[in-house]
Amino acid sequence: MEIEVDYLESDDVIGLLQEHLQDMHATSPPESVHALDVNGLKSPEITFFRGTVHGQLVGCIAIKHLENNEAEIKSMRIANEYRGHGYARQLLTHIIEYSKTLNLTRLNLETGSQTFFDPARALYFKFGFKTCLPFADYKADPNSHFMSLILD
Repeated sequence: MEIEVDYLESDDVIGLLQEHLQDMHATSPPESVHALDVNGLKSPEITFFRGTVHGQLVGCIAIKHLENNEAEIKSMRIANEYRGHGYARQLLTHIIEYSKTLNLTRLNLETGSQTFFDPARALYFKFGFKTCLPFADYKADPNSHFMSLILD
């Protein structure tokens, strides 16, 4: 898979993000949806990556820079037709390695607590993420599961 910075202008990326937002709103109450839309992902503190195979978009992931040399994973998504092929692992590996090049000390994320998010949480646990308290501006929410990874 090729992974590169993307500027959120192509129809395929925008479509994947709309699919992501639709799923988030279908599985979580509105006040518990923390996924960003395209404009939110264009914020200067966010770097957005696209993953392609033979020119086809298979997934995306973003990193939001926080205070204290930390960051947050945002908008990790694999297109439905490409799930189960290891692309999520490749994107997650990329963002962890990218974070290390920036000398970040901790990588955080928020995901849902519902059954829909079980595969995502399982993947994060396999990579060494641990459950943590809410970070940045998040508040405790029974629909959210907060995780972090201390970077070497």
